[in-house]
Amino acid sequence: MNLPNKLSLLRIFLIPVMLFFYLADFVPYGKVIALAVFIIAAFTDFLDGKIARKHNLVTNLGKLLDPIADKLLVMSGLLLVVIDYTIPHPYGVLIAIIIIGRELLISAFRQIAASHNIVMAADMFGKIKTFTQDIAIPVLFLVSFFTYNVTINSTVLLVLQIIGYVSIGLATLFTILSGANYIIKNKQVLKG
Repeated sequence: MNLPNKLSLLRIFLIPVMLFFYLADFVPYGKVIALAVFIIAAFTDFLDGKIARKHNLVTNLGKLLDPIADKLLVMSGLLLVVIDYTIPHPYGVLIAIIIIGRELLISAFRQIAASHNIVMAADMFGKIKTFTQDIAIPVLFLVSFFTYNVTINSTVLLVLQIIGYVSIGLATLFTILSGANYIIKNKQVLKG
């Protein structure tokens, strides 16, 4: 097993660690530890792709593990900030349904495309979606931490909330746009 694949596996193994610390109210600064774990895991995504491309280590296992690890990390982080109402109800649930639904739809679409030997390349909307998700989730972890555990200046908390809500809103918008764009650009997959 090469280094990029080990990094993808590490990302998957870090998810339960992140979940534990986020949910463990008895651990002081648990949400901050979860935030650090999320950032480390997200960095392994950047790192494994860079190493795989630079050293020609792209494998079928990597093609399977990398997107699974990415989606599990983002979905886990998103669900954490939804279940503790860091994203106010019902908006958090709606956002989670859109983001998770898009990931399932595009994964199925990619599988159909692969069976027809069609490669669906990542597009700019998808990259922006990932970037905004990777900003939104850590910021929302901080919002949750400061809201429930620590007294903080209300202006700082408001600024963090605005950054978190705007970035998750943008992530949701680009989730919809990238999903629609994938389907429109690759509609030949659905023929026959």
